[in-house]
Amino acid sequence: MKGIILAGGSGTRLYPLTMVTSKQLLPIYDKPMIYYPMSVLMNAGIRDILIISTPQDTPRFKSLLGDGHQFGVNLTYEVQPSPDGLAQAFIIGADFIGNDSVAMVLGDNIFAGHGLKKRLKAAVDNAENGKGATVFGYYVDDPERFGIVEFDKEGKAVSIEEKPEHPKSNYCVTGLYFYDNRVVEYAKNLKPSARGELEITDLNRIYLEEGCLNVELLGQGFTWLDTGTHESLVDATNFVKTVEQHQHRKIACLEEIAYLNGWISKDELTEVYEVMKKNQYGQYLKDVMDGKYREHLY
Repeated sequence: MKGIILAGGSGTRLYPLTMVTSKQLLPIYDKPMIYYPMSVLMNAGIRDILIISTPQDTPRFKSLLGDGHQFGVNLTYEVQPSPDGLAQAFIIGADFIGNDSVAMVLGDNIFAGHGLKKRLKAAVDNAENGKGATVFGYYVDDPERFGIVEFDKEGKAVSIEEKPEHPKSNYCVTGLYFYDNRVVEYAKNLKPSARGELEITDLNRIYLEEGCLNVELLGQGFTWLDTGTHESLVDATNFVKTVEQHQHRKIACLEEIAYLNGWISKDELTEVYEVMKKNQYGQYLKDVMDGKYREHLY
């Protein structure tokens, strides 16, 4: 399976913070925001990752992440000239996806919770074995801001609506999607919505109408954060700081995930530690190398 991180957009809701940098390069506690969605793909076992961003921000992501070898992954980059909808990512990434299945995560989404890794692997298996698509639902207080899923009495998804005036539930679709290879063709055939965008909700609706959309609910014990406002940036930093201090495990430490997955060697991890050893991030990597932790956070 291939992975896509969509890290475009103009970030106007975060001005003046994002006037000269990408939202996805802003710090969430001790890491750049893009580390968090990237960790989700890596925890799903995905090593071929395409980062899609704006013409001006793509070089900045390359400076930060390079070709990904230090994380045991293969990173490539494509430009989204204008933000014409989330589903456009599958058209931009068509050559990268090839004949493979694909997962996409939005660059400003943070997922955490014990057992997440297991759910990610199940979503990968579904897509690779021709069982269609998997999206993740999460309870929100302001459903009119999101794509909302309606369920029947048996808990089966029966409709999806984008930013509904009269929401049929409080469960939104988060920014993490797993698809079989048909998604490329479906995306190419989408018509722009009233706001002129190729909507991911329209893609999900195609799978839903075919009976091939699995909506996995992230309930108690899971946290999903969409960091699109100044307030949510602070909330995300406070959440990560609290979890890391109390559990003594990092969320989205890419070097740790790569090392525990066997994607990088102890020598390679030591190289990163030497650069970072004067701060707590570096000390954490040392503890990982020394085998101090017995159970992985995810």
